[in-house]
Amino acid sequence: MEKELKIGIIGLGTVGSSVAKILKNNQELIAARAGCKITIQQAVVKDLSKSREAFDFPITNEVNELLENPQIDIIVELTGGVEAPFEIAKKALKTSKAFVTANKAMLAYHRYELQKIAGDLPIGFEASVAGGIPIIKALRDGLGANHILGIWGIVNGTCNYILTQMKERGVSYQEALKEAQNLGYAEADPTFDIKGIDAAHKLLILASIAYGIDAKPEEILIEGITEISQEDLTFAKEFGYNLKLLGIAKKDGDCIELRVHPTFLPKEAMIGKVDGVMNAISVVGDSVGETLYYGAGAGGNATASAVISDIIEIARTKSSPMLGFKNAIEKNFKLKNIGEITSAYYLRLIVVDKPGVLAQIATIFGECQISIDTFLQAKNQNKAHSTLLLSTHTCKETQIQKALEKITQLEVIQAKPVMIRIEKKFTQ
Repeated sequence: MEKELKIGIIGLGTVGSSVAKILKNNQELIAARAGCKITIQQAVVKDLSKSREAFDFPITNEVNELLENPQIDIIVELTGGVEAPFEIAKKALKTSKAFVTANKAMLAYHRYELQKIAGDLPIGFEASVAGGIPIIKALRDGLGANHILGIWGIVNGTCNYILTQMKERGVSYQEALKEAQNLGYAEADPTFDIKGIDAAHKLLILASIAYGIDAKPEEILIEGITEISQEDLTFAKEFGYNLKLLGIAKKDGDCIELRVHPTFLPKEAMIGKVDGVMNAISVVGDSVGETLYYGAGAGGNATASAVISDIIEIARTKSSPMLGFKNAIEKNFKLKNIGEITSAYYLRLIVVDKPGVLAQIATIFGECQISIDTFLQAKNQNKAHSTLLLSTHTCKETQIQKALEKITQLEVIQAKPVMIRIEKKFTQ
């Protein structure tokens, strides 16, 4: 085996170091599967003085050394941020180097621009969504014969861990978050995770492959888990739901709805049984039906596994198009307006404990043409107040938002209402 593929790595953090170790430790196996030897020619780090383990390749702090090195075939970008990695990607492609990245934030904003620049140059991005789960290849190749009807994804392990701890141990959101930080599952600043932003970046990448739709994070519905309480989990247990932060994409005619938010889903739904830091993605195709992809969504080795799978694919085929399909998919899909999204809804309302309160709320629902499905009154330590937990039948987002606005203005309401969407159907 004389052929050799040389790569340059930008970033030697947790993932970059794991890529280097796996390429070395599994060298013969990887070479057999790739059809050539794969070696690291050089790596870039921000701080050369930082203590790190010894590697058998040169390390620099000058990115241009890699980009201008004619011996390097593939640039592997494993840093954070959006604009700086985008500039690196453009330079790499313009110097005819293939490009592999794990950077979901950069792809959420610039994936279509990169595709135009790349032309026939391969771009690998398997590691950008769900770590070691090969969901990109599943959508692009394994499900290539299907119209994708819907995608439901647990794609943020931090949120899944927090919600699991709240459910299983009865701890508060704040306690579960602190534990996740202590265990290294959550960052010191967990905003991107707990606000749903990280999941949104990943959903947009999946939607690009499934539907060829170019949407930005600011254009879709994104809500996090910061307002979840034990009362919400009480409702879930009483009415047979699991509570998960989901990224959801659905095809509705020529429209695609994209949203990220906490979701009640039936206990029998396969994806609802995924707990802890694990990720899972349910994809429904028109021919195959529902398929479920499960595994480690983060971590050095899991993510590095996905990075190296892209390198192997490029070595084999010299092609890995950005979105899986370079031509238009079926038709030009439009992003569904957030107000047109339909769902069933759950509300948690803290109210003054006196006669007539429920009637006031029911009147508002009637005015907004929303019907109540279930109702539960939770225990409240303050005897002057009651916590009402109720769900609605399916209605439009505009209807529930109008009702919420009116309910919030009632004098009997003692705190901001909390609303969670309910997904009852996982096949179409």
